Amino acid sequence: QVHLVESGGGSVQVGGSLNLSCTASEVAVETYCMAWFRQTPGKEREGVAGITDFGEQTHYADSVKGRFTITRDNAKKTLYLQMNSLKPEDTAMYICAASDLPLYAGNWNRWPAYESSGQGTQVTVSS
Repeated sequence: QVHLVESGGGSVQVGGSLNLSCTASEVAVETYCMAWFRQTPGKEREGVAGITDFGEQTHYADSVKGRFTITRDNAKKTLYLQMNSLKPEDTAMYICAASDLPLYAGNWNRWPAYESSGQGTQVTVSS
C-alpha cells in the first residue's frame, strides 16, 4: 500500500479557488493510477477526478468538468487538484486514492478499485 497525505483544503467563498495536494510515500509512484474522491455526511463517496500513472489520461465527474483540473508530478510524488469556480455543493472531505490497477473511463470512479487512500482534507465553500 501507499501512504498518502493530503493538504491544501480550507474555507473559501463561492467562486473562489483552492489547490489540493496529495503526497505519496511510495518510491515508484508512477506505477499507480490516482484519483480524488469526496465525501459528505449522509452521501455516497463520489469520484471527482482520476489520472493514469503517467498523466496521459484524465477523467472527471460531470459536476466538476471545466472547473477542476487533476495533475501529477511523479518526480515530486505529488498529485494535485486545482479547483476553480467553487460552489457550495463542492463542500466535502476530499480524499486522495491510489490504485495499481489500470484505470479507464469505466472504473476510475469506483472506490473498490483503490487499495490506498489518505485521511482527507476538508473543503468548505460558503455563499
